[in-house]
Amino acid sequence: MPCPPPCGPPWPHAASQCTASPPESHLSPRCRVAPPPGGLTAPTEAGVCSSSFGLSCQRPHTEGRRMHTKDKFLAALVILCWGLNFVAIKWGLEGIPPLLLGALRFVGVVFPAILLVPRPAMPWRWLLAYGGAISLGQFSFLFCAMKFGMPAGMASLVLQSQVVFTLLFAMIWLGERWQPHHWVALPLAGAGLYLIATHGGGNLTLLGFVLTLCAAACWGLGNVINRQIGLRYQTTLPSLIAWGGLVPILPFLALSWLFEGPELIASSLLNISWQGFLCVLYLSFVATWLGYGLWGRLLMRYPVAQVAPLSLLVPCVGMVAAALLLDEHPTPLQWLGSALVLLGFVVHLLGGRLRWFKPQTT
Repeated sequence: MPCPPPCGPPWPHAASQCTASPPESHLSPRCRVAPPPGGLTAPTEAGVCSSSFGLSCQRPHTEGRRMHTKDKFLAALVILCWGLNFVAIKWGLEGIPPLLLGALRFVGVVFPAILLVPRPAMPWRWLLAYGGAISLGQFSFLFCAMKFGMPAGMASLVLQSQVVFTLLFAMIWLGERWQPHHWVALPLAGAGLYLIATHGGGNLTLLGFVLTLCAAACWGLGNVINRQIGLRYQTTLPSLIAWGGLVPILPFLALSWLFEGPELIASSLLNISWQGFLCVLYLSFVATWLGYGLWGRLLMRYPVAQVAPLSLLVPCVGMVAAALLLDEHPTPLQWLGSALVLLGFVVHLLGGRLRWFKPQTT
């Protein structure tokens, strides 16, 4: 995008939702928190949060602490990095086919970092599942969506529907119960997505929209997988980013060879422009390592409930950046849909703290 994308993203890339606390037997003195790609996080009652990137940290007692000016600047920098990520993807796709771009992006994420950090202490099946969903699934669909007609600004917003898919997968797989505010948030977001999909004019294709939803579904599945990892194993953010990024490289190359062809691959690599090269560097290092590194720093210094709402600004930056740099102009009904989606995300993220959604006790 970046409980990234960087995002995103967002990873765009990398976050996720916590709707229930783990049993006490799973808790440890260390907390597990992590960033979004453009994702959203929410605290559990026990203060344990598992996101799409499992960061093990020793969080100081910072409840009620005001964010320092320096950290506000760092938060703004992260939001800017993740919001511009979608513009960088669009520019990169001008000279590099989407599946090859995915491979190059993760090559940059993995090397040389994988030589410097240990493999996460977990079975390979969990690492493969995590990398397959978060890295391969999310970004293969996202890059193809933006190649086939999904505007960058709308992609930055629609990808946040991972919130919906995370809740659905958590209910199905983990048996987590929805809270009252979830039943308010999801119809709002769903109505907004409907307006975006059906009133796109010539700027948005149905194929691009559906592929973006598939990317969001993969992100949501990865969030639930990551939650399971967080309950079972201790890991660190750098090791999960580096080793999780190793998983999709060969599948991306194989898919690129199959669907894009060796001639296009060779031509794209031999004739890569400075714009394409810089976009790959941006996706690999700025949106991923810088974005998630700074986001992890904020999560270690401040409560998750204080930091997580800032991720709502990522699609706002993405849409403004796309309008300024790519000349994208959503229709009035798309703006209305975007507002409904963001309102749904606000209710989802903050609704648990509002008295209207709290069960009445006698």
